[in-house]
Amino acid sequence: MVNRKPIRARGKIPLSKYFQELKEGDFVSISKERSLQSPLLKRLQGITGIVESKRGNSYVVKIKDGNKEKRIITQAVHLKKIKN
Repeated sequence: MVNRKPIRARGKIPLSKYFQELKEGDFVSISKERSLQSPLLKRLQGITGIVESKRGNSYVVKIKDGNKEKRIITQAVHLKKIKN
């Protein structure tokens, strides 16, 4: 379940999170940054995937939903790099 951040925990997001660079093939976890009002579905919270490409300021992440492969376009703020 996705809960809201407490009021004091909200605030500015570090610029390094906005401008983080990810390479193709990096493993990432999708975690919604709740201090932003951007459309990201609740069911995508915590899903892991592989960065496929960069599209403008956003990244295309390939995930597996059941037996289907899906592509999600999201901003770098909502992605956390996973170490292999």
